[in-house]
Order: sequence, then structure tokens, then C-alpha cells
Amino acid sequence: MSEVALDVVGVRKVYGRVVALDRVDLVVPAGTFVGLIGHNGAGKSTLLSLLTGQQRPTEGQVRIAGVDVHAQPREALARLGAVPEHPALFEHLSAREMLAFAAEVRGSEGVEAALDLTELGADADRPIREYSQGMRRKTALAMALLGDPPVIVLDEAINGLDPPSAARIKKELRRRVDAGATVLLSTHVVETVAAVADRVVMLAHGRVVADVRTTDLGPGALEALFLERLEAERDGGSAG
Repeated sequence: MSEVALDVVGVRKVYGRVVALDRVDLVVPAGTFVGLIGHNGAGKSTLLSLLTGQQRPTEGQVRIAGVDVHAQPREALARLGAVPEHPALFEHLSAREMLAFAAEVRGSEGVEAALDLTELGADADRPIREYSQGMRRKTALAMALLGDPPVIVLDEAINGLDPPSAARIKKELRRRVDAGATVLLSTHVVETVAAVADRVVMLAHGRVVADVRTTDLGPGALEALFLERLEAERDGGSAG
């Protein structure tokens, strides 16, 4: 895998008259845990939708492990595990069937390990339509982590999990990063980012307004930085 896991170069995304992302540049080396924060409408989900190939940038390039997501989507997305903001699950399948399908498509293994990690084993053979929102979130996470992808992109993926499950997932993500994988976690929960991330990137009005290492921040400093930069950018533009 390329030493650069995620490479976003001069990316703009425009919806009509709304500029959702405005000349965003972001380089993430392999083996890094990045927390992505920002206000509602800052452009976080838009950026993640470009990384996962759900949308195309108006301008600029997006690469995963050196592979252009839109020029070579199959090759790029084969390196990626992702949970979008609104995961699409096949309601008539069980979690085990859903993961088996994903494993076959990816040519990977590890269905039982993914079910164990997310503690879906006891409910793995029930149809997803009977699942709670937390169980659906666990199913999406199990799919994202299946087969040890080198790059993992998560959009609010830990929100809604019970505390023990959230702790277990965060511990597993940390283990994978320490083993060389890369995680980009978008969340509104600043405390989660401060606890697990190596690096914090903040978006405001479609622009990167902060990019810092968590080791350079003291207790409570991340929240203060968030509020400070948000105030500074309040009239800087609009994002989607």
C-alpha cells in the first residue's frame, strides 16, 4: 500500500449555488487515526461521500492508497472499509448473510470474527428488518471492518452504540491503526476524537480551518479550539 493512505487535492464540491467544499487539501499517512470534526453543514459528510465514491468532486482529486477513487473506483474501493452516514442494508437478509455477501464480493474472509467483534453473534441469523438502530449500526461496522481493509472511513459510526460496544470498537480501531491501518472518523463528539485520534482536522463552511495533533492539545483544548475557529469562520461562507 502507498505510504499515503488518503490524498485529497484541491477538492471543490458545488451543489448549484452552494459550495459544500472549497479547495480542500488533506494528506493522511498510513497508520494514522484522524478525527474529522465540524459544525452541522461544515462539509464533513460531503467529504466522506467523495472518499467512498458516492459522489464525484466538482474539481480536484481524491485518492485512496495512491489510487484515484473516480478514475479507478474498483481498485480504490477494494482498499476501503466504510460506514456512511446512512448505511444501506438489505432488510430481508440477516447480518450473517449480509457479511457473507460482502465477503464474497470483496474476496475476503472473517465473517465470524466481524460478528464476534460487534457482538452480533446471538442475533446474526435474524433478519435485519427486526434490528434496533444500534444493531444496524453494528452490522454496518462489521461490514466495514471485514477483511482488515487498510483504510477505514466512518461517518458518525460509533454514535448510537451502547458504551461497552463503543469502547470495544474504539479499542479495535486503535489496534488496527497501530498495526498500520488508517482510520478517518467523522463525529460531532469532540471528547471521542480527543480520546482516540492522533490528529484532528476541523472543517468550517467547507474549508479546513484546523489540522492539529492531539498530543499538542491539553485537556479541554480541542473543544476550545473548535469554538474559537467556528466563531472566526462564522461569516466565512456556506457549506453543505
